[in-house]
Amino acid sequence: MRTRKLVLLSLITAQAIVIHYIEGFIPLIAPGAKLGLANIMTLVTLFVFNVKYAFVVSIIRIILGSLLGGNIMGIIYGLVGGMLSLTIMSLLKRHSNIFSLIGISTAGAAFHNIGQLMTASIIYSTKGILFTYLPVLMLASAVTGYFTGLASDFIINHFNKFIKA
Repeated sequence: MRTRKLVLLSLITAQAIVIHYIEGFIPLIAPGAKLGLANIMTLVTLFVFNVKYAFVVSIIRIILGSLLGGNIMGIIYGLVGGMLSLTIMSLLKRHSNIFSLIGISTAGAAFHNIGQLMTASIIYSTKGILFTYLPVLMLASAVTGYFTGLASDFIINHFNKFIKA
């Protein structure tokens, strides 16, 4: 059983890295606003396995995906945003009787953007970027978080059928 879990987690991680890399070629909705498609695999890991594995998949995906895409600064922004996002999603998952997967995904997208804006605010020593750009990214996170949650729900349902087979 451990080997099967390791293989499944390795495949999820590889898919997340590939999606992260491919997403770099998709035109941005707004500067800094990506679709967050690689977060689908983080959500799948969080709901099918557990938060510990989701953190590992997310960290590996952010580091390797950013290196493959040639975006070294993306590692810093991605790690802060990704870890904040995953922390919030794991807290909300504990109350999945209240929050849907789409709601959890949308909250994760919002906090990912908040983490990245906080990082930019620190790096560039200005709070203006945080308050000026926050509304734009919150609107983008509502749309992308909804889509990511919807896709994750679809994959999780089919993944669970696969695991039981």
